[in-house]
Amino acid sequence: MKAEFTAIIEAATEGGYWAICPEIPGANGQGETVAEAKESLKNAIQLIFEDRLADIRRGLPKEAIEDKISIHWRCVTGRAIPRLATK
Repeated sequence: MKAEFTAIIEAATEGGYWAICPEIPGANGQGETVAEAKESLKNAIQLIFEDRLADIRRGLPKEAIEDKISIHWRCVTGRAIPRLATK
């Protein structure tokens, strides 16, 4: 699965850089370079998703159906609005 998220990267006052992802609460990273901060943020996002998925699956009954859906975003007046894809 490929997904794109926003990375906001700023220089840290103590040196290096820090990065956050506004779409995913708790996702942040840091590094000596912008590239390291982005990689750290990617790893944080992946860990958050893996942890959330594990939590969800723990409570599912064996007969639960797992399937995939696609969500496409379109921007209206500067605000992203999700639209479910139809196949």
